[in-house]
Amino acid sequence: MTSLADEIRGYVVAEFLDGEDTADLTAEFDLIDNGVVDSLGVVRIVSHLSRTYAIPIDDIPLTPDNFRSIGAISAFVETTTKTAA
Repeated sequence: MTSLADEIRGYVVAEFLDGEDTADLTAEFDLIDNGVVDSLGVVRIVSHLSRTYAIPIDDIPLTPDNFRSIGAISAFVETTTKTAA
């Protein structure tokens, strides 16, 4: 079974880093400061999270800190899905 962070990492690699070296892509790697994800990329991630984890888009605050790293995205999803349950 794949962990939440592994699934999100897989999505980021497939959508934003296809064919790139992903050795540095740790859970705390800053996706925004390192230019992997821009504002449109955040919107794409929000859309993915909404579809994949049944999180209503209106419940996803577009705060950059929630999308700065794979670890931050995972923590956001875990917190949001636990609150909704």
